[in-house]
Amino acid sequence: MPFSTIDGQQLHYLDQGQGPAVLLGGSYLWDHTMWAPQIELLSRNHRVIAPDLWGHGRSEQLPEGTTSLDDLARQALRLMDELSIDCFNLVGLSVGGMWGTRLALAAPKRVKALVLMDTYVGVEPEMTRQYYFSLFDKIEASGSVPEPLLDIIVPIFFRPGIDPQSALYQQLRATLAALPADRLRNSIVPLGRIIFGRDDLLPRLHELDAKNTVVMCGDEDKPRPPSESLEMAELIGCSHILIPQAGHISNLENPEFVNRMLLGFLRS
Repeated sequence: MPFSTIDGQQLHYLDQGQGPAVLLGGSYLWDHTMWAPQIELLSRNHRVIAPDLWGHGRSEQLPEGTTSLDDLARQALRLMDELSIDCFNLVGLSVGGMWGTRLALAAPKRVKALVLMDTYVGVEPEMTRQYYFSLFDKIEASGSVPEPLLDIIVPIFFRPGIDPQSALYQQLRATLAALPADRLRNSIVPLGRIIFGRDDLLPRLHELDAKNTVVMCGDEDKPRPPSESLEMAELIGCSHILIPQAGHISNLENPEFVNRMLLGFLRS
């Protein structure tokens, strides 16, 4: 799969299928393969672009000078420029929705449709921010994600009651446990601080095109609860869809429902 040099670092991405372009922005601590069910479906009639976040998958480390979600949005737009893709649909989950919203606001004529999943563009509640930052401090100091932190971090992504022996759960746990110290310290931790130290974008949501935007959320999402996505949908004036039996990575916990919703929305 191809790479693109952006801000001096190699960004790895998938480019599959032909037709109208769909840019997929994924979650923190996951690479582009989290979109496998959607890539398989959408690439039949669309050109799907799915980058790895910096320090994730096969992308190189966070470029020097990357300090905000606006930088991530600018870098994603640069990728589309390099691929000569002028107009595209954007589906962003978690941090993908955070920078995706900023991209849509910065280049409204280029984003034809915007799907925001399990995300929130307001500031992180202070208690939560401090808690996540304390985890980053521990990871940075140890140069690893130790067992006790894996027991805290991994369940956050899934609905309560998921089988901890399931392939989905165990795969994420193994991926996080295997992250090397340099990747954690140079990319994962600083990127996490950017995400959870973000500024407030809620006052600008009314600028989005409501008829071409939809907000979706797993009905059992813990880190980004449905109340947050409903707040965003009301500020945008767009549709709000709850994804049944799904937590934060809703596209993998209920891929059939998500695929049906995405296909219907993109066709409309």
